[in-house]
Amino acid sequence: MSTVETRPESPRPQGAPRWVAMYYQPTAQTWRTAAESPHRSPVLHALGEMTRTLRARGDEVTFALWGPKDGDWHRFDTSLKPGPAASRPGLEASASEPGPEASASEPAPLAERMTGRRHQVLMSGLGKAGLYDLSPEDDATVQALAERLDEAAVRRVAHWLATAGAR
Repeated sequence: MSTVETRPESPRPQGAPRWVAMYYQPTAQTWRTAAESPHRSPVLHALGEMTRTLRARGDEVTFALWGPKDGDWHRFDTSLKPGPAASRPGLEASASEPGPEASASEPAPLAERMTGRRHQVLMSGLGKAGLYDLSPEDDATVQALAERLDEAAVRRVAHWLATAGAR
């Protein structure tokens, strides 16, 4: 007789709706934020990379994708189905669906990915500093920094935040 591990549902992220990927840590039995951005593509890219890394280690992969829909939080499907896009293993079905949340005003793919990456670095630094519940004004400021600063400057700011949070 085998036992089946049950997981609690992913908690809804706090704050204003944006794209947030959560992952389940079986050892700690908790859900943690894996990536977040105002745009969907960088979060899906991060999930694809994390999926590849975790599978290479032989770890179990469990994610939840939250995003805006009709002005509120919505949990989107992250089923790990094979699909045509090899660049995002495990997320091809979700990543290929443009959905109503995709907009023509989103940046070009490379610029969006780089802005999303800088945004994630800043959010990680803020998290290490103990700042989790950001206001819409805080979110706008982080986004403005991500759009204006280069990668090196963003990493330096994130380092300062992480150092401040370690005290």
